[in-house]
Amino acid sequence: MASDEQPDTRHDPFAALLEDSAEDLYENAPCGYLSTLPDGTIAKVNETFLRWTGYRREELVGRRRFQTMLPAGDRIFYETHYAPLLRMQQGVREIAIEIVCSDGRRLPALVNSVVKTDSDGHIAYIRTSVFDASQRREYERELLRARQRAEESEARARELARTLQASFIPPEPPSIPGLEIGAVYRAAGGGDEVGGDFYDVFATADHDWVVVLGDVRGKGVLAARVTALARHTVRTAAMQTPAPAAVLTTLNQALRSSDEDRFCTVAYARIQTLPDRPVRVTLAIAGHAPPLRVTSEGATSAVGELGDLIGVLERPEFSEVAFELQRGEVLCFFTDGVTEGRNNGEYYGDDRLAAALTAHAAGTASSAAEEIVNDVVSFQRGAPRDDIAVVVLKRS
Repeated sequence: MASDEQPDTRHDPFAALLEDSAEDLYENAPCGYLSTLPDGTIAKVNETFLRWTGYRREELVGRRRFQTMLPAGDRIFYETHYAPLLRMQQGVREIAIEIVCSDGRRLPALVNSVVKTDSDGHIAYIRTSVFDASQRREYERELLRARQRAEESEARARELARTLQASFIPPEPPSIPGLEIGAVYRAAGGGDEVGGDFYDVFATADHDWVVVLGDVRGKGVLAARVTALARHTVRTAAMQTPAPAAVLTTLNQALRSSDEDRFCTVAYARIQTLPDRPVRVTLAIAGHAPPLRVTSEGATSAVGELGDLIGVLERPEFSEVAFELQRGEVLCFFTDGVTEGRNNGEYYGDDRLAAALTAHAAGTASSAAEEIVNDVVSFQRGAPRDDIAVVVLKRS
């Protein structure tokens, strides 16, 4: 190539970029540019800002102060925060404001400003870049709307959980002649998820009662369906047969024939309160922790024989144990949320439960149940990791 020939820049993007004038770069930059005097009077503005806001150059330059283009709230912020920060720090960054456009629209914007000083250190003018934040603001609004929807949904879920759980827990234990009954349920955590613990106390005939307490594996809607099935199956079967083991067998068949892949544990007691005769308890247990019995002398022992889980085996085995509850004696049913409550890896355990039950056995059945639950929750620093259900019977 001859020395006097010029390079061909038609296909050279870098060369074409170098030919782009500084003035064009300023006027059509991807952000708005303003230069203002110390009092905010606009001295220079680029085409991008004019295009975004709809103003003509002659409407702004030498005629408007930047802060007068802001809505009232942002104008106050400019005078009380923005301008003082500029004087103190010689610049501000990423300040969110709105700019009132020529047609009254509001343009969400992020602005950065730097101060140019003269030889005496006084502010000569202020350079400001303006970034269109319309999409960002809409994104933030959508996030806010999504958060509000989530909070509303969470509130509805908590209310649904409380309503659904209440259907598994009798509002108040019935009155049984010769017996005091206390029952307390405490949901895990914040109580916003349906648990699998349930209990029930109901009559099957004159002087014939059932006390049942169970725990379905898992939480949430799936566990709730099994809990509802278990509770209603027990009530139906109890009306058909007085034998606790037979009721548990029926419940096992119901769970295995359902579509639910769940199992549960159950402690089931038939209570007979015939006049002028001792209170007789016939107990069957399906994979559940045996209830604790406290004698009038304060001796504590577990009663019942552990049977198979409900919903696992085709032909589970359940044993019945019968005994008489003497005056002053206490029988305490509980779910594993009691003994398996943890604090730094340490379990609440059987010994603490026995000690708490013995300590409160002299009081009413209701107070004993409440104190036990309070002690378990306190042991876990007020945040139980599992549901807790306690039913206390006391022979009066």
